[in-house]
Amino acid sequence: MKPDGSDLEIYAHGVRNTVGFDWHPETGDLWFTDNGRDRMGDDLPPDELNVVTEPGQHFGYPYCHGDGIPDPELGERKECARYREPAIELGPHVAALGMRFYTGEMFPADYRGRIFIAEHGSWNRSTPIGYRVMQVRLEGNRAVAYEPFAEGWFGDDGEAWGRPVDVLAMPDGALVVSDDKAGAVYRIAYGGRAPPAV
Repeated sequence: MKPDGSDLEIYAHGVRNTVGFDWHPETGDLWFTDNGRDRMGDDLPPDELNVVTEPGQHFGYPYCHGDGIPDPELGERKECARYREPAIELGPHVAALGMRFYTGEMFPADYRGRIFIAEHGSWNRSTPIGYRVMQVRLEGNRAVAYEPFAEGWFGDDGEAWGRPVDVLAMPDGALVVSDDKAGAVYRIAYGGRAPPAV
């Protein structure tokens, strides 16, 4: 839409619950997290990381989830192949929230262009998962790996003491992570660099 709110257009369809989004630093494509629906079991459906490569694409909701999983209530007469598949499937019910491309220079060079995702953590899965910051490695404009970057907010006692919400790269290249359970913001730096003086 225009800054005054006029000429509103739908850019993407079939998105359930997106919180984090960012633009690819080279292609300009919009990437976003998407939380999967509940009540399909512990392991279905996955949360998603998606990319819009042209306006008007449909990402499947409420008919299909992940890469070709029909919805048990609404997907019977729909072909999942007609919808845009996720760039990569994330863990089921991890509550993928904030995400950012890393464009800083503090971390080693191969971190540039990676995506960091704050996973708030599952609330209704029998074995909780999430409660971490994940990274997605790209090759060009294609996601090729989904790996842990920072963990430990879920204790060995089966209780979460923190829940990551968002990530942001600071001007010095450090990554900050907000946590709405502990009421904290964490700074993750590389190479033992001290934070700048305030």
